[in-house]
Parts: sequence; structure tokens; C-alpha cells
Amino acid sequence: MAVSLNDIKTKIASTKNTSQITNAMQMVSAAKLGRSEEAARNFQVYAQKVRKLLTDILHGNGAGSSTNPMLISRPVKKTGYIVITSDRGLVGGYNSSILKAVMELKEEYHPDGKGFEMICIGGMGADFFKARGIQPLYELRGLADQPSFDEVRKIISKTVEMYQNELFDELYVCYNHHVNTLTSQMRVEQMLPIVDLDPNEADDSYSLTFELETSREEILEQLLPQFAESMIYGAIIDAKTAENAAGMTAMQTATDNAKKVINDLTIQYNRARQAAITQEITEIVAGASALE
Repeated sequence: MAVSLNDIKTKIASTKNTSQITNAMQMVSAAKLGRSEEAARNFQVYAQKVRKLLTDILHGNGAGSSTNPMLISRPVKKTGYIVITSDRGLVGGYNSSILKAVMELKEEYHPDGKGFEMICIGGMGADFFKARGIQPLYELRGLADQPSFDEVRKIISKTVEMYQNELFDELYVCYNHHVNTLTSQMRVEQMLPIVDLDPNEADDSYSLTFELETSREEILEQLLPQFAESMIYGAIIDAKTAENAAGMTAMQTATDNAKKVINDLTIQYNRARQAAITQEITEIVAGASALE
């Protein structure tokens, strides 16, 4: 019985150590989440301003349709997918949900395994696809929890360049969108060609007037690639926010489960200790009776 008590005490101590670790990781994730949410809010302000600027240039002064290739849909021979996952686990179902959705997307639109290119941000996604015989066209690992644009500039610029060079004819970003601490939504957003620059009013009533020092097409040639790059960067920020929220929730769940295990083990220890004491008393009484 003493060995059993020692085993239970060891399990309690081990579980307490685990709960302390998961609780610390929960607090770290909470701090990261706060910074990520602020970065996401700031980006939304920037994105709205840039989108309005481009919309004004495209539709102001009674302008007609643009001939910029980043705005024109072409026959789709190959599709590019940017899949954003984490580099490590301990984030609950964050990675599994996005990877399952991407595989379903592949089965629906590319059942023969052709006509698509995968670009992976995050080691979990890259390793997942490689294990299934899908070689990513490009991958990025070791991204910071609050990545700067400079940190992801290379892969973003490379992706836009591949579209311009017609390595694929449309580009989608697949990621988990942060809704709140407990909820995220899987999103598949089209990034190229750019299709969401319509004014609020009907085209024929959009009468904004302004002067341009160079031609509209020259301005768009510079701004549209930058806009596409910034939208991909925004998706990365959003995905990182969802990742930090998932990590915090997972560690909170682990801490709660550890506390429950400790309570159950404590009850088990007390019962075993009570049984041991009862056994000792019984043996003493039996020994005393034998001496009478």
C-alpha cells in the first residue's frame, strides 16, 4: 500500500509541474494575442485606406476599365494556394482544421492532383503536404509571432512575381481568420487577380474628380502589386492572431484538465491513505486480541 501511495504522490507532483508549465504558456499566448489583435486592427485601417485610394483611381474621373494584367481574369490553367499554418503544435485544432479544409479543396477542384501549386507559410503545413507527396513550390518557416512586412517580403514578392510570370493564373490564400478568443473561421480568399475594387455607388454615378501627374495605368502598375502584397501580409497577421488565440485556449484547457486530474488523484490518495490507516488499526487490534 505504501508503494501505491508513493506512486500517487509522484503523479500529483508531476501533474502540478505540468499545470504550472501550461499556465505559464497560456499567459505568454495571451500576451502575444493582445499584440496580434492590435496589429490586425491597425492593418485593417491601412487596408481600407489603400483600397479606397485604388478604387478612386480606377473609377474616378469617369475612367473606364483598366488593362492592368493584375485586374484581368485569364483562362485558368493552374491555381496557386498560399496555406498558412503554425511551425509547431500545442495550438489545439488550429492546424488540423486548415489542412483538412485544404485537402477537401484539392479533392473538389483538383481531383487528378494537377493544376495547382502550393506555397506554405509554416512548417506544419509544409511537412503535411510533403508527407502526402505534394511538394510546395515555396515555403517559409520560423515566422515571428508578430511578423514584420520585411520578414515576409521575400515570399510575398516572389508569389506576386510568379503570378505575373504566369506560373499560375489565380492565387488564393487559405488560413484561419480570427473572430474572437474562442472562435476562428477557415477562409479561402482570392488575392489575384484583384476583384474587390468596386465603388459603393454604381460605376456610372461614381463622379470623384482629381488630377494625376502621370497616367492612371502607370500609377496602377506601381500600386497594384504593392496592394496585393499588403493583402497577403494582412492574411498572415490575421492567421497569426488566430494561432495565438488557439494556443492560449489550448493551454487553458490543458491547465484545467491538469487541475481536474490533480483533484481526482488527491481523492484517490486520501482514500488509499485512509484504507492503509484502517488496515494498520485492524492489524493492531488483531494483535492485541491475540495477546489476551
